[in-house]
Amino acid sequence: MSTEVQKTTWDVPERYEALKPIGSGAYGTVCSALDKQTKEKVAIKKLYRPFQSLIHTKRAYRELRLLRHIENDNVISLLNVFTPDSSLEKFQTFYMVMPLVAQDLGHIMKKRRLADRIVIYLFYQLLRGLKVSPLCLYFAVNNRSLILDFGLARHQESEMTGYVVTRWYRAPEIIFNWMHYSQSVDVWSAACILAEMITGKVVFPGHDSIDQLKKIMSLTGTPASALVQKMQSADAQSYVQGLPLQKKKVFSEVFPSMDKKAVDLLEAMLLLDPESRLTAAQGLSHPYLAEFHDPESEPGSQAYDDSFESLELDIGEWKSLIHMEIMTFDPVNPRNTAM
Repeated sequence: MSTEVQKTTWDVPERYEALKPIGSGAYGTVCSALDKQTKEKVAIKKLYRPFQSLIHTKRAYRELRLLRHIENDNVISLLNVFTPDSSLEKFQTFYMVMPLVAQDLGHIMKKRRLADRIVIYLFYQLLRGLKVSPLCLYFAVNNRSLILDFGLARHQESEMTGYVVTRWYRAPEIIFNWMHYSQSVDVWSAACILAEMITGKVVFPGHDSIDQLKKIMSLTGTPASALVQKMQSADAQSYVQGLPLQKKKVFSEVFPSMDKKAVDLLEAMLLLDPESRLTAAQGLSHPYLAEFHDPESEPGSQAYDDSFESLELDIGEWKSLIHMEIMTFDPVNPRNTAM
């Protein structure tokens, strides 16, 4: 069934009706729809020209693989994936179907200040999701928190730029490419979200990258010489060494009305040195989250085969792998399909 959504043709099975655009990003557009088979609302994502370049094609494959692999209550699940193209030779586009999350955290925070207990619960859910899926992405609320939009998914040491994360939530090592990025960038972003949920204000509202870094260092202080030496970018080293020396502020004075346990957790997550930051797993056991912390309900991720990251394939070969993933997906039993 073909329908036009914002001057773009969407070809979806008849089971999905009442398509309405709900968002778009750098890599795709998302529509809400009603699944006539399940009687539930879903979100359908269509990627923008997924095969326009080698980077886009590999990114599309990575996103699909991650969505098929992860099984966690706090990470969005893949309900279906399909293509309207009849053969591999004609394969040009595909769609991914996920649960529709009714509200995102940003909209909720604009309407009202969140109660302390709700903040703790939501942040616990966020770290629980990051523990199994360190992907630093969109955060939403629907009686729980979900990590969404794997369009930004990336291998931790490849294809990274300073524009992966919305500027206000970017870890400092992203801003000037200090070093290879790891899942610790997610911890930084999560800490920024926690502080904003509690205070109702963005912690580092930089106007541009330079201003962003200045705002960060006004709180954390300038990097110690040991961290500067670890920076893999000579330009970053030179820039940081030229900054006026600033001492780290006392977090309890910056956030005087904040719960002391929350302040302690923030201080352990907002560290300039990514290797020193708390991990998501360590954060879960912090006293601030003690009310909800339960090691038995916080499983780690299952072994994920990312050996494909080292493959040197051309666009056609990556495209073929994506097509195979789609053809072997069973929407009735998505966790039982071969990967």
